[in-house]
Amino acid sequence: MKKERIAVAYSGGLDTSVIVKWLQEKYNADVITVTGNLGQKKELIGVAEKAYKSGAKKVFIQDLTKTFVEDYIFPALKAGALYEFTYPMACAIGRPLLAKTLVEVAKREKCTAVAHGCTGKGNDQVRFEVAVMALAPEMKIIAPVRGWEFKSREDEIAYCESRGIPVAASKASPYSIDENIWGTAIECGVLEDPMVAPPEDAYQRTVSPENAPNTPTYVTIEFKQGIPVGLDGKKMTGVALIEKLNEIAGANGIGRMDMVENRLVGIKSREVYEAPAGVTLHYAHRELERMCLDKEVMHYKAKIADDYANLIYNGLWFSPLKKAFDGFIEQTQKNVTGIVKVKMYKGNLDVVGRQSPYSLYDLKLATYTAEDNFDHTAAEGFIKIYGLPLKTYNRVNKDKFATVKKVIKKK
Repeated sequence: MKKERIAVAYSGGLDTSVIVKWLQEKYNADVITVTGNLGQKKELIGVAEKAYKSGAKKVFIQDLTKTFVEDYIFPALKAGALYEFTYPMACAIGRPLLAKTLVEVAKREKCTAVAHGCTGKGNDQVRFEVAVMALAPEMKIIAPVRGWEFKSREDEIAYCESRGIPVAASKASPYSIDENIWGTAIECGVLEDPMVAPPEDAYQRTVSPENAPNTPTYVTIEFKQGIPVGLDGKKMTGVALIEKLNEIAGANGIGRMDMVENRLVGIKSREVYEAPAGVTLHYAHRELERMCLDKEVMHYKAKIADDYANLIYNGLWFSPLKKAFDGFIEQTQKNVTGIVKVKMYKGNLDVVGRQSPYSLYDLKLATYTAEDNFDHTAAEGFIKIYGLPLKTYNRVNKDKFATVKKVIKKK
């Protein structure tokens, strides 16, 4: 009988560290680990050594940061995709790329199955599996965490200790941390109580607003067709720009989010996030759109942005609807070019300047000075036409309403 060969989406965290050895023991399988570098820092330290110590037959670590930024983060940024109007979705945006990489390695290595370390009540299980179904419908999927014998993180830590598998999590610091260049997600421990403020040791890349500098920091971000291309007058790659903004905004306490959000599987969960660059870029991009998009497009795009965010969050990156949305969004971004200057101060962002060659802001129409060339006399006729349907409706129905009131009063 041919030996099972399984490719595991491997982060080096607690769950996936357990999975490698567990799959070997339960399936008598050769296990191949696949790790995508999406710009995370701490999670990649010693990850190859850890995978081999866990029993991996082969270890693949691929630098996907540039692809992640250009083909995944920037489309979501141009869309204005913020889940429940807040979260830039660092994890959700990264999952389809990780799943795509997992499938590519699994096919190349002639694997019989792929596996992931997502829990049975999380969103990521859906994101991984739906992506695999879209990209490799014939591939078998294994989700150990949904059915294995471990009941807690403490059980998993004990399993690792008994088999000599090194893990970063401990009973004293039980946070589950997921990081990439676009943001950090922090779960577990005291964070599961929504009445407990996140302890400072939970945060990984931002200072508390109270400890941020006492003087404001100003940055000027340049966009070209909706994509950030420069910072403070210097042209930069997407990766370099995000990394620099993470540093600057994080030092000013920008980008912390504490949410009770609606998971795809139907439960609410308390999530703590950090996304210094993500929060800053979404803010600046939206301010530039206010200047460059006409009213109808801007208002309609806001509806699409919410749908687009839900689509990403719900694991449908590779869906036909996503492709259709992309066509609309690309059209809206053709004139979103210019600069936005923002002020960072103790966790707050303020726009202090914006400029675009495609600006629809006309000073001579907006001013109240002698330079005003708006035709005020046109307003009277406009209001008459604009209000005519309401006026007609209420004139026709006024007597009827009065009749109904009298009938009710008599009764």
